[in-house]
Amino acid sequence: MTQPIDDFLPQPLCRLDELTDPGSKGLMHQGQALFAVRQGDQVTVFENRCPHRGIPLEWVQDQFLDSSERLIQCATHGALFLPENGECVAGPCAGAYLTARPCHISNGHLWLD
Repeated sequence: MTQPIDDFLPQPLCRLDELTDPGSKGLMHQGQALFAVRQGDQVTVFENRCPHRGIPLEWVQDQFLDSSERLIQCATHGALFLPENGECVAGPCAGAYLTARPCHISNGHLWLD
């Protein structure tokens, strides 16, 4: 049995209007947990894995930002990361980075590169 052609075509991660500004959203792509962060015109995508413990960052679905909505926060130990590049700026993994995934916006959708 062959796979449908659609299985091989690029699929958008989500519609841009599904991401509030500022906001975040958990995503799945080919079985891998990811999340997107939107701040103004900037949208970044990261693997949903803390560099300190290798665990998912959120406890509540789609809640990846701190209370200021300016930094990504690990719900387990409070590490804070810059949304523009994933650098940890506070917490037990300071200086480490989240794994970024290149992405772009086209036709109102978020795509992986």
